[in-house]
Amino acid sequence: MQEKQDYQVVVNVEEQYSIWRDGRELPAGWRGAGFAGTKEECLAHIDEVWTDMRPLSAR
Repeated sequence: MQEKQDYQVVVNVEEQYSIWRDGRELPAGWRGAGFAGTKEECLAHIDEVWTDMRPLSAR
């Protein structure tokens, strides 16, 4: 059985969301969005909060 991996929701300066494995250094330009959990929980959270897929610069 595969071990459960924890993730965090991250967001960039264009307000685009993604997930990142918890405990790993974030890539440049990304910051934590204040939510962590399983991959499925993080993706569900993104579905709830990312309502406008356009980059910030295009809004």
